[in-house]
Amino acid sequence: MTEIIEADSREEYMPLLLIGDEQEEMVRKYLDRCELWLLMEEGEIRALCAVTDEGNGTLELKNIAVYPVFQHRGYGRKLIEFVCSRYSGTFSRLIAGTGDSPLTVPFYEKCGFVCIRTVKNWFTENYDHPIFEEGVQLRDMLIFEKDLEV
Repeated sequence: MTEIIEADSREEYMPLLLIGDEQEEMVRKYLDRCELWLLMEEGEIRALCAVTDEGNGTLELKNIAVYPVFQHRGYGRKLIEFVCSRYSGTFSRLIAGTGDSPLTVPFYEKCGFVCIRTVKNWFTENYDHPIFEEGVQLRDMLIFEKDLEV
């Protein structure tokens, strides 16, 4: 049985958070102000997501990570569906920033997100090392949006 619960602490999940965002300094920028949700199955953590209130009805998905052994089983999608359901009525939109990669862009699009803008050179200017995903160096950040209004 799959269940999603709110984490009562954050530091212990740093290894999993670093799967979704590989620079600890970047994770620490939102760790103290996020709500952290754990997806559990058979009593074991499979995935997590971190969301923050950005004001003006905007909820931001700061991190979504699935342990590699459990990837491609729908856990990320389940977390997004949970977040949309949980925060609908409280927030009007969910945003997520991600790299322009062949792995993440289709994932967000399949989850109903639409790309609303690009932040040029975000990854190259904000990380202390090059970030690669599926062999592609991430440079620009794509901002995706999903409507949460019922």
